[in-house]
Amino acid sequence: MRPALQAIPLILAGVLLNALAQIPLKKGVQAAGGVSFALGPLVKLFLQPWVLLGIAGYVVSLAIWLGALSKVDVNFAYPFLALGFLANALLARWVLGEPISPLRWVALGVIVLGVALQALSGLQGRQC
Repeated sequence: MRPALQAIPLILAGVLLNALAQIPLKKGVQAAGGVSFALGPLVKLFLQPWVLLGIAGYVVSLAIWLGALSKVDVNFAYPFLALGFLANALLARWVLGEPISPLRWVALGVIVLGVALQALSGLQGRQC
């Protein structure tokens, strides 16, 4: 199997986990009462369990991403990060109840189409 095809599950898992980490970060900011750049409130923010969960999600997504980058060129993998916009919008709608306007749906569709074209071009080009 081509390395690019082997890497796609890792790439998608890393992107999804990265987008998923945004949800507990948002909940943590809300629980802390917002963000202040003074030392005390920052410490309080970074000790919020939701923020710690979001950071943990980032750490795991980074480990997965490194595994993907070990298999493919960065110029193949990196555009998949744009799928995080779609994953994040869907998660924010589902978990946080955030609205998605019709124009944003169109924009998300364009992003998905662009990533699909980029992925196809990478699979048709030289082996990654």
